[in-house]
Order: sequence, then structure tokens, then C-alpha cells
Amino acid sequence: MKQFMAMLKKNENEHPPPTKLLNLAGRLCRELQSSSASLEKLVEAMMKCKNQSYFLTNIHVVRACVTIHIHKKQHDAACSLLEHCQAEEKEELVQLWHEVHYQRVMEKQQTDVLTPLQKFRCRKRNPPPISLCPEGLKNRNYSEEVRQHLYRFAAEVTANPDKKQREGLARAMNLQPTQVYNWFANYRRRQKS
Repeated sequence: MKQFMAMLKKNENEHPPPTKLLNLAGRLCRELQSSSASLEKLVEAMMKCKNQSYFLTNIHVVRACVTIHIHKKQHDAACSLLEHCQAEEKEELVQLWHEVHYQRVMEKQQTDVLTPLQKFRCRKRNPPPISLCPEGLKNRNYSEEVRQHLYRFAAEVTANPDKKQREGLARAMNLQPTQVYNWFANYRRRQKS
């Protein structure tokens, strides 16, 4: 840590900072995950320097910064950091985005755990920004053609297909048998209500 602080001070006016310094920052962030006081000092030093944006290209540094923000209940700061950082690991950044929002909900509800449904609702209410998902969020809905085929089968054949029928439908529509099973289970549930 002392070596890093000395290197940081020595190279504070270099743009970009030396790769060795950036790599050391990432390694220290990984190693200090369990020591929140040391990690907080490290993050504070990086975020105060002029080269802050260079450090935020490393996923380990980003994760450490978000962890500290969550610990301090600075959820908006964590979201802003995620929105503007330049790390390339977009999937991990999206996970961190969701984690920030889960923490916010847990604090609001004064609980330590969220159910899968609560997490789902939290993700729906707080979708990640376009900077984290340039290709957009995954659409979990089936195409109109697939839905029409399933509705037709439910109306004309059965709303409760057996295993063989589900496997045939899955092959015909390029789905997994489990997806077909779930679609029909949801269909029957919707019909009841």
C-alpha cells in the first residue's frame, strides 16, 4: 500500500499514469476486499487524483469504489460511477448496478435478504443505463410468431401438453423443453385468473 501511495504521488501529473501503477491499483483492490478501512483509504487516494478516470478502466478498482460507496450508503454516487466508468466488463458492471439497487431496497425495507421476486422488481424499476448495455437489455419475450404458435396449440390441441408434445413444440420453435413447459404453466395460470 505504501509503495502504491508513493507511486501515485510521484506520477500524479502523468497522463496516462504508468501501466505498472494501474495494475498495482487493481491488484491492491482485489487483495484488500476484506479490509474495509485499508480499501477505503486506497479508493479515496485514487478518486482524489487527477488521473481518476484511468483507474476506473480496471474492473477491480470499479468494484472496490462501488463497495465503498455502498458501505457509506452513497448509492447515487455508486450509480454515477458505474454509468461513467470505462471498464470493459459490461456484464459485471450491470451486476454491480443491480447490487447497488438491491442494497438500497434492503436498507429501505430494513432487511438483510431480498426474495427473487423482490430482486426481479428491483431490476425492472432500475434498468441499467445505456452506457452499461449499449445493445439494450435482453428481451425475454418470445417473438409474435412463436407466441401465436403456442396460443394456437393451447386452443386447438391442449393447454396441458405431455412431455412428448412439449419436446416436439420445443424442436419446432427452437426453444428448450423447459421454456415450453413454463409457457404453458403460465398460460394456465393466466386463464384461471
